[in-house]
Amino acid sequence: MKIKSLILVAAAALHCAAFGQTAANYPNKPIKAIVPFAAGSATDQIGRAFASKMGETLGQTIVVENRAGVNGMLGADVVAKSPADGYTILIGTNSTNAALKSLMKELPYDQDTAFAPLGYMGSLPLIVAVNNDVPVKTLKELVALGKTKAGLLTVASASTSQLVSSEMLAGMTGMDITSVPYKSGPAAMTDLIGGQVMMFTADFGVMLPQVKGSKVRGLAVTSAKRSAAIPELPTVNEALGLKDYELIAYFAMFAPAGTPPDIIAKLNQAINAAAQSKDIQEKFAGIGFAVEPGTPDALAQRSKAETAKWAKAIRDAKIEPQ
Repeated sequence: MKIKSLILVAAAALHCAAFGQTAANYPNKPIKAIVPFAAGSATDQIGRAFASKMGETLGQTIVVENRAGVNGMLGADVVAKSPADGYTILIGTNSTNAALKSLMKELPYDQDTAFAPLGYMGSLPLIVAVNNDVPVKTLKELVALGKTKAGLLTVASASTSQLVSSEMLAGMTGMDITSVPYKSGPAAMTDLIGGQVMMFTADFGVMLPQVKGSKVRGLAVTSAKRSAAIPELPTVNEALGLKDYELIAYFAMFAPAGTPPDIIAKLNQAINAAAQSKDIQEKFAGIGFAVEPGTPDALAQRSKAETAKWAKAIRDAKIEPQ
């Protein structure tokens, strides 16, 4: 018995020593950051910029890998099932870490327990826009058009925020839309410009350059206040005389559950350093990206609140789980 006890104590001591050494030397090889949306999406643009700045802080390259599909579920699943060693992280969003639980009948992982929060990155409003040939100049006119014939308005979506924002708008105004799913925001944008779909509500990263370039017609922003990036566009509430419409896309980083606290702390420090850098702030100021550095605990609390918020939004929009 004494020999067994000594062996167990020795094994535990070696484990603790190895853990401490791992955390102290972390990272000693490149880190993989999974972006669960397509190249060119806002998640991709912001994720790559943060990864580059974080690599400078950590002294290791962060390699970005796109794993798009099912509103971010495929990429999130990869991270959920990766080793909890800090070498695979998720560039998460409101899709992957708040809304999917309500959008899907079943997930291949437990959204509430599969991830360790690392740090919040920031948020973006969305723009409601139409193809230039759609005969409306305002959101009020679009709503009126959408009531003239059932399913007349074809509406693109490639993420949770894009889908829910449009369905919420339809539910609150009584207009009838036909939802057209896409694998990526850039693909949906191409079809909006080309006239294959009539309407698309997407984050500033995807939509703002096209509105400013007159490739599509912007009608309103989905935030509670007008955006300094495009102040001429009213909010949805202003345009329609509503009070309760607000929907923004947000971005945060997560690791697999069980990642050691010391490694989480190092990653959080690198995330916050990137968020506070002038490079990041200047790069995305033009698209209304609001950076918000914070702790892992603050992100955990935000994730709980956002999960409840998106569950209500999805219920109110009468979106059936897939």
